[in-house]
Amino acid sequence: MTIAPLDHVVINTLRGMDAAADIFAGLGFTLTPLGRHSLGSINHLMVAPGAYLELVGVPNEGKQRQEVLDSPFGLSGLVFKTKDADATFARLSDAGLAPGEPKAFSRPVEIDGAALEAKFRTVRVPAELFPAGRVYFCEHLTPELVWREEWLSHPNGFVGFDRIEVASPAPEADARRYAAATGSSATLSAAGWRVAVDDFAIDVAPGAAARFAKLGLRFDGLDALAARASATPAARWTAPGADGVALLDIASLDLRIECRSSR
Repeated sequence: MTIAPLDHVVINTLRGMDAAADIFAGLGFTLTPLGRHSLGSINHLMVAPGAYLELVGVPNEGKQRQEVLDSPFGLSGLVFKTKDADATFARLSDAGLAPGEPKAFSRPVEIDGAALEAKFRTVRVPAELFPAGRVYFCEHLTPELVWREEWLSHPNGFVGFDRIEVASPAPEADARRYAAATGSSATLSAAGWRVAVDDFAIDVAPGAAARFAKLGLRFDGLDALAARASATPAARWTAPGADGVALLDIASLDLRIECRSSR
């Protein structure tokens, strides 16, 4: 079985998109222009080769996407790639994960003055099976409107993802569900259970309540990020320890990000 790779990780800002975007821009991430989904949500992306970090929220006026309003604040979504939403729906059904029918949506994109439309199809699994946050699969019908050269370069050196840590009252059972969803396997680790998805890991550790606890990102060196974090009042930077991992805490978004150098 083919393992479903990471597509993107979602940070839910609810109605605080502007403040969140300012923080990430100040930290040296290149943000895509504000997008407006047909479902009633808004977003900015921070794109790396293969996957991206998404700020999502709802507009102050007009249609508001209930799914976003009902999702956890901060780290709220773990999204995997699919080349065929219908085939993924069938696979998840066979695995007993009761997915919802594929859903299509879009958002306008302006490229070089031309009005275009980014289109997607997604397949979601029930929230009660993955209580830490939303898990779903995304088929990009227009990937060329997401992975664009001008959005892949970040002043802070952001180049990709390392891992996500999931706190769980039932780590073995939850790890096995993540494994079934992605087509991978769950193995014991020092901290709990690990599900490897290509070069990204889902680490499920014991916790009193289910939540996405930490996100690990990779950078082309940490000096630029450290300087920007030190100058960002909303961020707290902890220098790398013996393991080479620095911590970036953003309390206003309930975020803890592990930062690793890819050098």
